[in-house]
Amino acid sequence: MRLATLREGGRDGTLVVVSADGARMLRAGEVAPTMQAALDRWDDAEPALRSLAARADAGEGEPLDVGALHAPLPRAYEWVDGSAYINHVVLVRKARNAEPPATLETDPLVYQGGSGVLLAPTDPIPLPDPAWGLDFEAEIVCILGDTPRGTTADGAAPYIKLVTLCNDVTLRNLIPAELKKGFGFFQGKPATAFAPFAVTPDELGDVWRDGRLHAQLRTTLNGGLAGDPHAGPEMHFSFHDLIQHIAKTRAFTAGTLLGSGTVSNADPERGVSCLAERRMREIIATGNATTRFLEAGDRVTIELRLGERNVFGTIDQTVEAG
Repeated sequence: MRLATLREGGRDGTLVVVSADGARMLRAGEVAPTMQAALDRWDDAEPALRSLAARADAGEGEPLDVGALHAPLPRAYEWVDGSAYINHVVLVRKARNAEPPATLETDPLVYQGGSGVLLAPTDPIPLPDPAWGLDFEAEIVCILGDTPRGTTADGAAPYIKLVTLCNDVTLRNLIPAELKKGFGFFQGKPATAFAPFAVTPDELGDVWRDGRLHAQLRTTLNGGLAGDPHAGPEMHFSFHDLIQHIAKTRAFTAGTLLGSGTVSNADPERGVSCLAERRMREIIATGNATTRFLEAGDRVTIELRLGERNVFGTIDQTVEAG
């Protein structure tokens, strides 16, 4: 089942169910007015939403205009982002002359992002100052239901209600000074953009297993391939592991967004899901980074296809001067 949110009906939008081919939608107001409302009563709402999905697949509904969609959750109670791909952690730390943590392979890295303002899949990426070092980061995201404190990895799967993609926009040049304060980063993480569709895990078939999405995540920059790394095998910490980590001391409410961190493969032939990795590889190879960060007019797309199916739809953003 594929769900989306129209940019209408208030700041939280209007929930719609999308046909499997992405061509049609049915408004879900008879079940829940918004995505958050559906997540708040998921056990009751899911069967009714699946009934709407069957009707959409049978040809009912109105044409879908992806440009009319907001992020699946235009605002969320929490946005927690992990860093589950060790290759990304190592390369990005090298880029700012920092050592990876001693617990790199045993204790996941997470940070709390801003969740009150989230970007639609076709919203521009604002760039107030090019000196800030604007970068994209292509990631997998799970949307959680109510998740109790103390949830273990073995028991985490039922709390993953939906899966989507994001562009976790980063201002690279602001981060080092923030981290020197010893209190995490804040200004270096502006609003995140999300894919048009959030899907139930069963929509992904056998590529969704062990709390990982075993498929290639494709990112383009100005029409050229930036990278198509495989999101499964090198995800050191699964989403189940990430849930166990964040739930150690507190519970999470329905609608919490949990990110994988930048999808990254050690094989350079797979390219990159962020420019910081490409720059670090250039430094390792030649001593200098030649790839620039994003500038006004640059266009970034992120999508994941299963065969011919563009499961989550496409994040398609253009950088816009501040």
